[in-house]
Amino acid sequence: MIINHPLLGPRDASEFVHMGDASLMHRPDPKSETAADDFYRYQYLRDNPAGLYAELWFHEQGDRSWLVVTRNTLTHEIIDVQLARHIARQKS
Repeated sequence: MIINHPLLGPRDASEFVHMGDASLMHRPDPKSETAADDFYRYQYLRDNPAGLYAELWFHEQGDRSWLVVTRNTLTHEIIDVQLARHIARQKS
């Protein structure tokens, strides 16, 4: 599988480490009234969708950047690749 790195261009997936669901970038608010339940869900509950899914990938064998890769889990087709820091800044 080829990941089109936003800064470095096409790279083989073997250069990366798959780190799971991209929603994990956004931790629950520890001051929330529902913090205990929110952190339980954050820590232990994961989706396993068939179809489009945003995932975190770490470029371990390259520039050590974090990427959010949106891919189709049925076909492994990569739809979008963005630097994770750009996604994190949009949500804050």
